Amino acid sequence: MKSFEELKKLYENELKPQLAGMEDQRKFIKKWRNLGIVAAVFIFLTYQLGESLMSPTMVIVTLVLFAIAGIYCAIKAYIRYQDYKKVFKVEVVEKIVKLINTDYKYNPSAHIREQFYSLSGIFPEDPDRCTGDDLITGTIEQTPFQFSELKTEEKTVSRDDDGNKRTQWNTIFRGIFFVAEFNKQLGERTFVMPQNDRRTTNIFGKERKKNRLHGEMVKLENPEFERLFTVYGSSQQEARYVLTPVLMEAIVNIQKQLGLKMYFSFVGENVYCAIPMGKNMFEPKISKDGINYKDVEEMFLLFSLIETIIHEMNLNTRIWTKA
Repeated sequence: MKSFEELKKLYENELKPQLAGMEDQRKFIKKWRNLGIVAAVFIFLTYQLGESLMSPTMVIVTLVLFAIAGIYCAIKAYIRYQDYKKVFKVEVVEKIVKLINTDYKYNPSAHIREQFYSLSGIFPEDPDRCTGDDLITGTIEQTPFQFSELKTEEKTVSRDDDGNKRTQWNTIFRGIFFVAEFNKQLGERTFVMPQNDRRTTNIFGKERKKNRLHGEMVKLENPEFERLFTVYGSSQQEARYVLTPVLMEAIVNIQKQLGLKMYFSFVGENVYCAIPMGKNMFEPKISKDGINYKDVEEMFLLFSLIETIIHEMNLNTRIWTKA
């Protein structure tokens, strides 16, 4: 993996000048986006206070005018943002990826296939919608991998008091998801979940019933590992076969290095990892001027994540049934 000195050089020589040249476009998007927000505020105020200040007809006319203005501003900002984002992905994000490894393939509009998400078994809910972007594929020594941002949602349909149908989309997972080839062929499933995670335990620390889909809880002889994670599996024996002392130590090291909430599963011939994030990590920011080095460094660290995990977990070592 390339050093931070090389990243700094890339930022100063290429990324910073490129982003400076895109400032007019960013300011244009920000201006029209803010105008759209202003229009939305006036719509709200007119709806709430209009009848006390003007006639019903004037209220309707005012609402329509502000609605048209808001839609117009939003469309102008959105169209220009799409163009801005395309340039940002090529001129900034892809260059950071290539700095890490020139052999990696980067597709800004693709994402991990839903099939891999489902096979991982980490989140039992079947998603009704699966979206994402920033797919990176490649091979580190002998280990193929895929990595992207991903968002999965489930749809609920209900009716209000008047009998009108309401559709709501609830997020199951949003963050970074990757799959890499494991160095053992597995017949059972093993899951490593964050300790006291609200998906697996309630507020009293008791196991949720739905989490039993992950199998039985597995006790291991590594106090530091068990302080950070809880293990479930369809086979106690195979869970211990998978989670060797070396691998548990590696997962603890990854947690210490990255400080991120992580879910792992070991299924078939793959290891899966899901890392929840509260925002899109590789999108251009509009609110502030350009992009600073800290933003670039954050992207660099996240894109380097897969190398950290593969090397720490020693996935390149082919043992037993892996050729």
